[in-house]
Amino acid sequence: MGEVVRLPGTRVSEPPPLWRELVGEELRRTRGEREERLVDVAERAGVSTQYLSELERGLKDPSSEILAAVAGALDLTVVELGARVARGSIRAALPRGPLALAA
Repeated sequence: MGEVVRLPGTRVSEPPPLWRELVGEELRRTRGEREERLVDVAERAGVSTQYLSELERGLKDPSSEILAAVAGALDLTVVELGARVARGSIRAALPRGPLALAA
């Protein structure tokens, strides 16, 4: 089988983001779509505002209980949140720019 050859001018892709970073991005995006403040979601989830902020920035790896609480505060289930993150990570993993495949 041949090897993949990148065309000149394309850059090497960066390492894929961590799951916690993808989850954080989705939490922040969902909260923003709902036009909710960090403090309100944190209060409903039973976590500190600082902790929720760290989750959204991908700095913390939440337990399943915390993840369920935060997702619930955004009217999501953990399964719905996971599905959204998975769909977003698949799109992010698709190659960008020109690509030539050797036969």
